Amino acid sequence: MAAAKEELAILTASLNASAFNEGQEGSFKTLEDGAATLEKESVNQLAARQKKFIMQLEEALIRIENKTYGICRVTGKLIRKERLMAVPHTTMSMEAKLNQTAN
Repeated sequence: MAAAKEELAILTASLNASAFNEGQEGSFKTLEDGAATLEKESVNQLAARQKKFIMQLEEALIRIENKTYGICRVTGKLIRKERLMAVPHTTMSMEAKLNQTAN
């Protein structure tokens, strides 16, 4: 959780720095402006994904407190330890996930 929040802070600082730099530069448009805009959009998407990941981790912590962590919300079966290690915020077993993508 701490590492995820630190990464989000770095991404947010990067966005804030680029916004500050845009205000400092002149209003001329070049290819560099397009590249800067593309990079800003990319960082913005990464920040949004990181926020979602943090929210999912917080929800997993609530499930731990409620003693429902590691139980598939679809099948009601225990989620394998290997899956929880790979995706600690998961709420679905591989069986349920595969059935979901097949449908």
